[in-house]
Amino acid sequence: MTGNGLILQVRDLRVHYGAIEALRGVSLEVSQGQVVALIGANGAGKTTTLRAVSKMLKPSTGAIHFQGEDVTKLPSHALVARGMAHAPEGRGIFLNLTVRENLDLGAYLRKDRAGIAEDAEKQFSLFPILAERRNQVAGTLSGGEQQMLAVARALMSRPKLMLLDEPSLGLAPQVVERIFSVLREVNASGVSLLLVEQNAHKALQLAHRAYVLETGNVVMQGTGKELLASPEVRKAYLGE
Repeated sequence: MTGNGLILQVRDLRVHYGAIEALRGVSLEVSQGQVVALIGANGAGKTTTLRAVSKMLKPSTGAIHFQGEDVTKLPSHALVARGMAHAPEGRGIFLNLTVRENLDLGAYLRKDRAGIAEDAEKQFSLFPILAERRNQVAGTLSGGEQQMLAVARALMSRPKLMLLDEPSLGLAPQVVERIFSVLREVNASGVSLLLVEQNAHKALQLAHRAYVLETGNVVMQGTGKELLASPEVRKAYLGE
């Protein structure tokens, strides 16, 4: 589903790591109900873009509007409360807590106990393997299961926009298929997605729109289909 209203608008975002300019004026938009993918080589600034949008990093300049509100100066927990969730690269789950405790922490800003329990069951139906492991300590899960848990935990805050950083990195093909099929379901339920993904082919198949980043700049944008068909993209990112 694709609405017309913009849920996220990023204008001229610049981020510095010391003297190095990692983002050089990145602008992008996510419409209500869209999947938007960011693709590019390692070091292009994709992860930095997500971290700046969710305020895990402080941008040097630029503006971020979320659901029509200027959130440029807000801290990250204020964005979670407004409906933005970030599933970072490297999973970021609590390894010494159980699967179920990790899910509960994803809902830490919510007070509706019955709703939280209901949403945990919803995650278990999306990821049946997590249901089998609900009382297991997260550190004992396989890489694929940890990645599923990271996605499930982000969904526990009932986000309107979800930022996903490399959800398929280092995972077996059948696990990648499962994660992408869940992302499709999540998007069909109305959640907008901003996705950073090394697997450019999968990302562009899922995406309504996509942006190509090179050295901190947006160098191409278009629909997922347009970029899948682009000779430059096929050569640079699809290994053709």
